[in-house]
Amino acid sequence: MAQRWTNDLTWADVTPKELWLNRRQIIAGAGGLGAMALARPAQAQQEPLQPNTLEEIQGYNNFYEFGYDKADPARYAGEMATQPWTVKVDGLVDNPGDYALDDLLSGIETEERIYRLRCVEGWSMVIPWNGVELADVLAKVGVQPAARFVAFETVVQPEVMPGVQAGVLDFPYVEGLRLDEAMHPLAILATGLYGEPLANQNGAPIRLVVPWKYGFKSIKSIVRISLVEEQPPATWNLTNATEYGFYSNVNPEVDHPRWSQATERRIGGGLFSSRQPTLMFNGYEEVASLYEGMDLTENF
Repeated sequence: MAQRWTNDLTWADVTPKELWLNRRQIIAGAGGLGAMALARPAQAQQEPLQPNTLEEIQGYNNFYEFGYDKADPARYAGEMATQPWTVKVDGLVDNPGDYALDDLLSGIETEERIYRLRCVEGWSMVIPWNGVELADVLAKVGVQPAARFVAFETVVQPEVMPGVQAGVLDFPYVEGLRLDEAMHPLAILATGLYGEPLANQNGAPIRLVVPWKYGFKSIKSIVRISLVEEQPPATWNLTNATEYGFYSNVNPEVDHPRWSQATERRIGGGLFSSRQPTLMFNGYEEVASLYEGMDLTENF
């Protein structure tokens, strides 16, 4: 079992549910910038973190199977079939098999995790996830001693995924973590946000969340988890290894060729919000020991 983790963010950092439920009415009734201020609690306005509404989280996404515009996932992902859902667990495990999602997660405590999300494109959010620690799922299936990495694979439903036909990426989308990264208590498999089931565009019904890495590492709509000995492929690393490393830790000192990583733009920050400094490991310094002795410029 993983060591339990204490969240450093609280509900003061997230728009309360009753506010995001009424946000459209508030904006319509009050109008303009004043309405945006009403939509956020006073305590959150004083915090450097900008809380995100459900509308923002569901409406601004990268999920390339559905297209390459931020609005495409919300536009097209509703057609993706998520029930029933099976996750294949294979490789170096004691209990391989094709698991119904409820069976895979049964007996594991669902927790609430309010995490920062940092995209390699230079934008960020704060998101209240619900899910289980990945380490607990791995303990349930039984990790064998030879396993050193965990590989993940996203569903492909080409009949409802227009982005699959675009030819920009090879699908299925794949990702991977080193085993000690996967076992860290920060790494979760999310099944919901704001206490509700995940929307399809957010990676329903189950996705990875690794908050100290850029968002593309947090693979969506998982259908396969494999324990392996060798470093597994990762889609963006395969596409352009000079721009996307396997580790992809948030590092303000290592720029992407197209985007500076020194600062970030918080989604929902308002018309006049300034860019904010990006923190090493996205602020989750407790993972630093995982990379002791590594050159994080070379191993980006």
